[in-house]
Amino acid sequence: MITISQRVQLQEQEIEWQFIRSSGAGGQNVNKVSTCAQLIFDINASSLPEFYKEKLLAKSDHRITQSGKIIIKCQESRSQEANRETALAQFIELIRSVNVVQKKRIPTKATRASQKRRVDAKKQRGSTKSMRGKVSF
Repeated sequence: MITISQRVQLQEQEIEWQFIRSSGAGGQNVNKVSTCAQLIFDINASSLPEFYKEKLLAKSDHRITQSGKIIIKCQESRSQEANRETALAQFIELIRSVNVVQKKRIPTKATRASQKRRVDAKKQRGSTKSMRGKVSF
């Protein structure tokens, strides 16, 4: 079981793993060993609550495809197991991020004193620039 929160848990069978060869430097190890871990999770076919599904599908994240699948690729380590753990941690963090509700912003007005300081600064800059003109004799 993969624990997302106190109430939400996922079966490990819902996650599909693929191990492919990593790209980049690493010598012959890169050519021989499939250390890159790729996690694939189908949001629509999962046992997640509807709230999580809707929020995940509405989220604009490059790891979520148009077809509703989460694909996380990890090739940071030379160890397959370490890459698998990192990808799983990223997956859990992505699902938990949906549950965090943003605090509503309350728009505020600039104070009269700050408005006056801004206008005064603009006038000062304007007068400085007007002095840079051509000199007439």
